[in-house]
Amino acid sequence: MTEITINQPTNAMVKIFLSTDNEQLNYGITGGLIDRSTYNKLKAFVSREDEINSKKENILLLDMVKEVIVLLRPSIYASPTDLQTMSANLWQKIKHYPSATVFLRHLPKTPYQAKDIMREMGLGFELSSYSFDKYHTQKKATDFPKLETINFTAKEQLDKKDYAPTAALANAVRYARDLTNEPSNELTPEIYANDIKRLEHLGLKVTIMNKTELKKKGFNMLLSVAQGSINEPYVCIIEYNGNKKQKGYDVALVGKGVTFDAGGISLKPANGMWDMKQDMAGSAVVVASLKAAVQQKLNLNLVGIVGLVENMPSGTATRPGDIVTSLSGKTVEILNTDAEGRLVLGDCLTYVEKEYKPERIIDIATLTGAIVVALGDEMAGLFSNDDVLSELLTIAGEQSGEELWRFPINDRYRKKVKSDIADLKNISEGRSAGSITAACFLENFLPNKTPWAHLDIAGMDMFSKPKPMYTKGASGFGVLLLNKFLRNLEK
Repeated sequence: MTEITINQPTNAMVKIFLSTDNEQLNYGITGGLIDRSTYNKLKAFVSREDEINSKKENILLLDMVKEVIVLLRPSIYASPTDLQTMSANLWQKIKHYPSATVFLRHLPKTPYQAKDIMREMGLGFELSSYSFDKYHTQKKATDFPKLETINFTAKEQLDKKDYAPTAALANAVRYARDLTNEPSNELTPEIYANDIKRLEHLGLKVTIMNKTELKKKGFNMLLSVAQGSINEPYVCIIEYNGNKKQKGYDVALVGKGVTFDAGGISLKPANGMWDMKQDMAGSAVVVASLKAAVQQKLNLNLVGIVGLVENMPSGTATRPGDIVTSLSGKTVEILNTDAEGRLVLGDCLTYVEKEYKPERIIDIATLTGAIVVALGDEMAGLFSNDDVLSELLTIAGEQSGEELWRFPINDRYRKKVKSDIADLKNISEGRSAGSITAACFLENFLPNKTPWAHLDIAGMDMFSKPKPMYTKGASGFGVLLLNKFLRNLEK
């Protein structure tokens, strides 16, 4: 018997059975994992199966004096996301016990072996147990969960190496959440750039371009967003070469990193503006996805680029009506300084396509409020110039539980971002089709027409109420999706 420990070991006080058949119970007693008294009580509890199933419950707790026995009844057709959600719900029931032991078995009528179930349940435990409380100075000890260890046991061998890729993925999601939850005074563009630079110790190559370099290269749209802030802009490029035999890059990931978005001269309303610290969520997903890739040792070559800026009003800020020349050479009339994310992304898209020539480009951003109106907080918007790439991302979304819905891009929408006095304008007239026209704007900055997808995650970057796999606050939405996409691509 091998135990898979997520955190630090302590004496188990919670024992979890994934099924309630006699084989599983007998394994518990013959393996010395439960005593005869517990076995008898558990078997009596199992005898209530018909009554329990009528209530459609799949998590049952048997409270005892010294320990708690938990019975899990997943559907025999349970999907990976079902198992993750089940363990996330279970976390809420057992988090005040110091440790837990999970007894695993193969689920009938599914391809899942015990190690597969361990991976999915472990991910659910790790993501649902996330909290961001570093700035609390006074908090009762009872407010903190006690659960430190979850041991997975099974008849077959459970190797810690099997869990390592999942541990890396969970760590990446938590990292994205940490970055996104940070207040803007603690995550300025400079602080953020330095934090990304520290990832080099994992084996990533990180290049940082400062304001002087960005001016020389022609990142004028990005610079126009930053010019109202005292905090200078940066662009970070992260390279991962996991396939030494291959030249070139399989995928480029591009992230919007607006560390605070006041709207510039087109000032946002005060109500809710505090949430604009999370307008860099797309960049956090890109950085975390590269971190997961190197720790999982993916057999791919990847490049990530994030534009880190702060959008503030001041005497030096860009004015509505100003015209700038983008890195691509196209001129842009800036009619609304609060439509800034597309300006940041546009220059980054041009640069990564020209300099790195990836086979595919995916950008991810909290880009428009319009996508929240369209999709709410249930899924993210997908826009693309390539059907194959769209299909691959849609499948990855379904598999990871981070779903996408594709919107159209065509000439009827493209004409809405044409300017009378410049090549383009950064908003269309009126409020209709705002997410689509934003994507049409971005499309202009890929002169080589590389297969590209734009993911608008506004509405999914944070939740005002917790969900089973997501706590209140930053979600890290997109890390699971992109990781599944990359791992599918690797195969």
